[in-house]
Amino acid sequence: MEVSWDIFLLIAGCSVVTILPRVVPLVLLSRIALPEPLLRWLSHIPIAVMAALVGQELIQMDGGFQLSDHLDLAAGILTFAVALKTRNLLWTVVMGCVFAMVLRLLVNG
Repeated sequence: MEVSWDIFLLIAGCSVVTILPRVVPLVLLSRIALPEPLLRWLSHIPIAVMAALVGQELIQMDGGFQLSDHLDLAAGILTFAVALKTRNLLWTVVMGCVFAMVLRLLVNG
């Protein structure tokens, strides 16, 4: 299998454009001590990103409400309870996947 130079340069360019915005801030910020209020604020970013990714999907409704059409919402509510109880992102994600799988198996047979 032969790779043309155009494709190789495209992949290399995309790699550079993807890596630079991640590596440059990491290298620059690792060399300085950040103030405690900023570190506290930054600690909320993973939860905010997770909420942004999941929230839209959970509350999107087309027409009437039937639980069988919104199993993700039911799994999301159960997952939110786990998040409140454990305050652990790993357990929240794992249990959310388990809740979604079990509810789909129960409802769809």
